[in-house]
Amino acid sequence: MKKTLITTLAAFALGSAAQAADEMKLQLQWVTQAQFAGYYVALDKGFYEEEDLDVTILPGGPDIAPPQVLAGGGADVMLNWMPSALAAREKGLPVVNIAQPFKSSGLMLTCWKDTGITSPADFKGKTIGVWFFGNEYPFLSWMSQEGISTGGGDDGVTILKQGFNVDPLLQRQADCISTMTYNEYWQVIDAGVSPDELVTFKYEEQGVATLEDGIYTLEENLSKPDMVDKLTRFVRASMKGWKYAEANPDEAAEIVLENDESGAQTEKHQKRMMGEIAKLTAGSNGALDVADYERTVATLLGGGSDPVITAEPEGAWTSVITDAALN
Repeated sequence: MKKTLITTLAAFALGSAAQAADEMKLQLQWVTQAQFAGYYVALDKGFYEEEDLDVTILPGGPDIAPPQVLAGGGADVMLNWMPSALAAREKGLPVVNIAQPFKSSGLMLTCWKDTGITSPADFKGKTIGVWFFGNEYPFLSWMSQEGISTGGGDDGVTILKQGFNVDPLLQRQADCISTMTYNEYWQVIDAGVSPDELVTFKYEEQGVATLEDGIYTLEENLSKPDMVDKLTRFVRASMKGWKYAEANPDEAAEIVLENDESGAQTEKHQKRMMGEIAKLTAGSNGALDVADYERTVATLLGGGSDPVITAEPEGAWTSVITDAALN
């Protein structure tokens, strides 16, 4: 009897192990918000579970660098803007873009209209808030294309290193600041500023937009068949989550709020953000558009005297995962 019991328990343990879902950790770029709704929707709706995946979503923050987390083994995949990812790759961290859920850029400059700014030519002599840590390069490239110096003076722009808020604009420390269509712009509006008091310049419309919010993994993972299979299932489920979020933005925002352990987000802001995010993911099935990639690389290579990358990247993206996930 004892031997039979042991045999039965052993068989049960083996069966349970065989049925255990594959674990995967995703490192976000920022805190829990609708910018990442597709992943939270995939988790909430069981899309990852359907792919036999046990996914843990790791929120980001000002002190968290996704490439470092990925390099240290703290995550299997990360979300990153392509300027940051390509810079990390050139410095020796072999990150590879395996999917691109965001088709369009949400980056823009928001300026006070009473400064007289109506076109990029009017930036001369003005102070402009710019995010750094790799996010400054689209702006530097744009100014380079416009022939405008970033060294200050009447014929150039003075750059203010902008933090993660809109205070420089509200306090008139800057004539323009960097904003996202789905976040900081609305923080300015919520602070009591009328849209009629502002003028905006979307990078997408200026031809200097770079790819944002791609899915990346380490190159070594792509040489492991088991990992390639996991990544394929992850991308397939994630894109299912993104398309559901696009079609059901209010529900997606509510799912995000349910996962916001900080309690810092509001329903109004997240629903509005999700509506704007849906415009950026629209048109993407997850596969990287080569033309978008080449435009991004050209922008980064042309980023003034100190470009984010100095040579054409090799092996920085692959279609292997999306080819398998979408077929």
